[in-house]
Amino acid sequence: MVTVLDTVALKPRQRHPEKAHRPDQEILRKPDWIRVRAPVSKGYAETREIVKSHNLVTVCEEAGCPNIGECWDKKHATFMIMGEICTRACAFCNVSTGMPLPLDDGEPERVAEAVARMGLKHVVVTSVDRDDLADGGAEHFAQVIRAIRKRAPGTTIEILTPDFLRKPAALEVVVEAKPDVFNHNLETVPSNYLTVRPGARYFHSIRLLQRVKELDRTIFTKSGIMVGLGEERNEVLQLMDDLRSADVDFLTIGQYLQPTRKHHPVIRFVTPDEFKSYETVALTKGFLVVSSSPLTRSSHHAGDDFQRLRAAREAHLARTAAQA
Repeated sequence: MVTVLDTVALKPRQRHPEKAHRPDQEILRKPDWIRVRAPVSKGYAETREIVKSHNLVTVCEEAGCPNIGECWDKKHATFMIMGEICTRACAFCNVSTGMPLPLDDGEPERVAEAVARMGLKHVVVTSVDRDDLADGGAEHFAQVIRAIRKRAPGTTIEILTPDFLRKPAALEVVVEAKPDVFNHNLETVPSNYLTVRPGARYFHSIRLLQRVKELDRTIFTKSGIMVGLGEERNEVLQLMDDLRSADVDFLTIGQYLQPTRKHHPVIRFVTPDEFKSYETVALTKGFLVVSSSPLTRSSHHAGDDFQRLRAAREAHLARTAAQA
């Protein structure tokens, strides 16, 4: 018997099957300070060719980042490892949800080759959540770090990791590979977790960042949040205190933008003046570097921010020595 498969009539896989039956949410009109130019530059096209020719995934594309035109024009890209399908279903995220494919053993070398070819001085590597893996993908992160060190020894490495929830000893594997910056985003204030980030636990994420410093104080730690999700100002200030209690060095704050009508709605657009106020307060609380603006994203200007981090740490150590 012959089975005929009609590939024309088959519906494409839904990007967000868990959101399909949610009611459509209103999408607010973006204010002038949110608007960006379409990516059409020569540098953008060259970066796109390198990414595609190495069969790599970037969070720039998967998450629909508004800064992709600016970053790719400058040969900056954030590589997303371990596939493009996430095991979590966060209400804000545009990355596909479902059962991921097996890990690609050749991916670490391809990432390293792309980093070398693009001549990156600083690279950001992130991933989908891989709750299906025993270590959450920790060893794969470590392999990517080691491959980049070997292929591009002058490149500094920033990783943006999942929370490794219920993955014993996973964090230690990643830290042992010695990234220069360890980033894990809180994403929002704790009162929003059940609706915005239901698969995560706020204080577990705080403890994860604190544990990095306990394991290796030379690694910079970083975290970021989105605003405009219905949070109150006092909640953001308390979150800053929680991160400082974990000795986090760098905080990013950006405006949440709704990917589709099925995603969590934008409750309001935070003004540039409010972002500036958050930056001022965060610096007084002891963060070495703060990036706070409507279009701030975790890896936006990451290379420049890394240089600011190093300079701020050196200045802090100099002041401490002078006071001793």
